[in-house]
Amino acid sequence: MANIQRHKRRLTESKEVRDFGLKLTVTRVMRIFNRNFRLQDITIMYFTALATLMIILVASYQAPSNAVNMSNLKPKTSIPLPPLPMPFHVPLDPRGELQLAWNISYDNQEVYMQLRVAELRYGVVLGMSDHGELTNADLVVLWDTGTKSFFGDAWSDSEGHVSLDSQQDYELLEAKQKPDGFYLLFKRPFSTCDPRDYLIEEGTVHVIYGFLDKPLASLEQLNLSRIHTGIQRILMLRPDLPSPTLPPDVQTLDVVAPNVIIPNQETTYWCFIQQLPVNMPKNHIVMYESVITPGNEAIVHHMEVFECSPEIRDVPQYSGSCDDKMKPGKLNLCRHVLAAWAMGAEAFYYPSDAGLPMGGPGSSRFLRLEVHYHNPLLISGRHDSSGIRLHFTPSLRRYDAGIMELGLVYTPLMAVPPKQHNFYLSGYCTSKCTQTALPPGGIYIFASQLHTHLAGRGVRTVLVRGGKELEVVQEDKHYSTHYQTIRVLRKMVNVLPGDVLITKCTFNTEDRSKPTVGGFGIMEEMCVNYIHYYPRTQLELCKTHVDPGYLQKYFDFINRFQGNSQCVCADVGVTEQYSQLQWDAFTAEVLDSLYNTAPISMHCNQSSARLFPGEWDKQPVPAVTTVLQKPHYPCEGRALPSSQPPV
Repeated sequence: MANIQRHKRRLTESKEVRDFGLKLTVTRVMRIFNRNFRLQDITIMYFTALATLMIILVASYQAPSNAVNMSNLKPKTSIPLPPLPMPFHVPLDPRGELQLAWNISYDNQEVYMQLRVAELRYGVVLGMSDHGELTNADLVVLWDTGTKSFFGDAWSDSEGHVSLDSQQDYELLEAKQKPDGFYLLFKRPFSTCDPRDYLIEEGTVHVIYGFLDKPLASLEQLNLSRIHTGIQRILMLRPDLPSPTLPPDVQTLDVVAPNVIIPNQETTYWCFIQQLPVNMPKNHIVMYESVITPGNEAIVHHMEVFECSPEIRDVPQYSGSCDDKMKPGKLNLCRHVLAAWAMGAEAFYYPSDAGLPMGGPGSSRFLRLEVHYHNPLLISGRHDSSGIRLHFTPSLRRYDAGIMELGLVYTPLMAVPPKQHNFYLSGYCTSKCTQTALPPGGIYIFASQLHTHLAGRGVRTVLVRGGKELEVVQEDKHYSTHYQTIRVLRKMVNVLPGDVLITKCTFNTEDRSKPTVGGFGIMEEMCVNYIHYYPRTQLELCKTHVDPGYLQKYFDFINRFQGNSQCVCADVGVTEQYSQLQWDAFTAEVLDSLYNTAPISMHCNQSSARLFPGEWDKQPVPAVTTVLQKPHYPCEGRALPSSQPPV
């Protein structure tokens, strides 16, 4: 089938050739007349020129040269392609009509992807972009012209217009119709030499998808803003670790929603309080996994189980919206994470010599389940009993695992100015705190959960020893608050007494006209990494904030600079002082400088919420003399601008 837009362009590009040919023909005709040639000679020359023009037209109406013509697709060998294991999978759309499965070859630095389309109409789009944008996206497209189908590597520009890529980095391996849908199997390197390609790396990958509901004579006719599209977030690169064997005496506890009717609204956070058995002895959680009600796989977005504070003897029964103003206030005291799952995540295993304590003295009998339902199609009447299944054993392992908070204290002292593309805030676990609180052999971090609110775009925790960055504990350059789960590290990180842990967050407030202060509200901000480690210590929170006195000096200086001689800064709260400033580039730059140089207040807290003995105010910002080199990729492709420069 003719590719109209491409043909028009090719015709335009060959206009000079055609014009030259026509001019040459006219010149020859004039010479014929001048030489009194016969009419037969003139006719021959005319039809020769016409035939030349038709050849140009036919040549310009060929199929896209870089795309794969599906009708010509043949196996590369006579042996059928063996079925590839696809251990990772996730539904992309709310109805589950589009499912992505994949596997990873770290040896070849490639990702194998399998796309299942329940009902293929005129094509489908799959892509990746920085944070789920339809613009400047790396795409693979299957499209139908009406008579033929093509598969190709493509990209979208800043307006969402799609073009075929000159370099085809998605290699189609198989296309097959099966009883449950149409399957596409293809692969792509982590990194390519194409400047328009997305660099696949560890952390969140924003996958965009779209359905074509009519034929496309030309791929250039496609604009992503004019078709049905959606977004899904996944961890594409996973640690290549074998699943441990569970002990023979393992037991299970399902913390699940009690037959909830999912509200017919796009976003719902549902909370449910569940009690552990009375006088339950100490056990070790050694694994947990999701339990999803069949049919709701595309609606249950993520889930978390929290342990309530042991000091609270009784937590009221509750099953309802987490945002309900009438919910019991004690639910806010259930914040100690036991388990976290997000769509596409696998079962979570603890190291073979450690387990997370549950039950016994010093623990709470009350657990809070929080389920996020994402229901953009506003489906009503759907019942759900999804949750998390805890696998635990009474045979205690050698070490108790613990969870420690790193980053920034939840306080309005730390703020992000408005209209910022990238603004960085850092929280520290200082050498003084780790020297005070960690055992001689240190601790081993084996997993972590990154956390910000809506303005967060990137999170990075790095280990510093003797002023030198040793290794990245966890990093997500494309972080999304809508996709939070506990992530197993590729290798455990040993933190010794005297080490420093720096957690740096990137925020974007381009859509906000007022400063965003730190706090618990969703429109306020956090910068946290919940690290999972062993052996468990009394250090439960290792976080900082800027010294309040130095922040007050900042307010005084900026107000004088802006001509506010009658400043009443000390008479109002920090949040109000931030909002009263006239925000411009200078005001934001001075605040950034203050955060990076002013003394800090260190919260080196025990599990009882009390500070370890010592002086923790007006501490110097930890010095970093040597930063880690950026990881080398054979060919980084677009090498998206890093939201995390060296700390």
